[in-house]
Amino acid sequence: MDNMESMIGQTALISIFSHIFFTGVAFYAMRALMFEKFIHKHHVLQAQILYIFLSISIGTMVSTFFLNISSWSRQLPYLF
Repeated sequence: MDNMESMIGQTALISIFSHIFFTGVAFYAMRALMFEKFIHKHHVLQAQILYIFLSISIGTMVSTFFLNISSWSRQLPYLF
C-alpha cells in the first residue's frame, strides 16, 4: 500500500471517530435541556427520535468544523 492510500484511510478513520465522538458529546450536552415541557402525551417515541437526530446534526456540524480547521491548518505551510 502506498503512502497516499494510507493517508486516505487514516483520514477516513479519524473522520468516523470524530463524528461519533462529537455526536456522543452533543447527546450528553443535550441532556441538560428539559424537553419534557415540549413533549405531547403519547408522543415519546417521536421525541426520542428527534432528540437523536438533533444530537447527530449538532455532533456532525461540530466534528466537521474541527476536521476543517485541522485540514486547513495542515495546508497553511503552502501559503509561504
